[in-house]
Amino acid sequence: MSGAATSPALVLASTSPRRRELLARIGLTPARIAAPEIDETPLKGELPRTYVARLAEAKALAVERAAGEVVLAGDTTVAVGRRILEKPADEADLRRMLGLLSGRRHHVWSGVCVVGADGKPRVRVADTIVAFKALSAAEIDWYVDSGEGMGKAGGYAIQGKAEVFVRFLSGSHSNVVGLPLFETRSLLAAAGVPLG
Repeated sequence: MSGAATSPALVLASTSPRRRELLARIGLTPARIAAPEIDETPLKGELPRTYVARLAEAKALAVERAAGEVVLAGDTTVAVGRRILEKPADEADLRRMLGLLSGRRHHVWSGVCVVGADGKPRVRVADTIVAFKALSAAEIDWYVDSGEGMGKAGGYAIQGKAEVFVRFLSGSHSNVVGLPLFETRSLLAAAGVPLG
């Protein structure tokens, strides 16, 4: 008879360096990284909360899981009301998004999904309210020219230059970066991943 059971290996279903950095904050390094291939197009009339939960689960289930592995996936989006702001298609789209965010509150929604040894996906959703100052044309130009907003949900990275635009934040800062650590840690602990 063997001794203690081995700890499950963590698979991160994301190639995002920000998610790896956030996991490192809670002392975790994935055993492997997998890039899930799914269609991320919002469904007609889909609400942001439902959208991120659906995508996080779809990403986690799209990755092959071997025995002894736990899969973690996440999805983050920015929403102005019911309107989901995906990654900007180009600089004009980024300018449009920054104009929408200027001087108003918006929500950053993240879905987190963990598939444990039992193969069952468990999902939690985090919501953070962020308010931007009113942005001048020069500030929008400066941010667009920095190139930082491209490839980011909602067209900005709070952990970068866009932090100077944030006048109010209520909720999880790590959620806005791309992985809500409170919800993530709870799900991983329930799946048997050892945490400090």
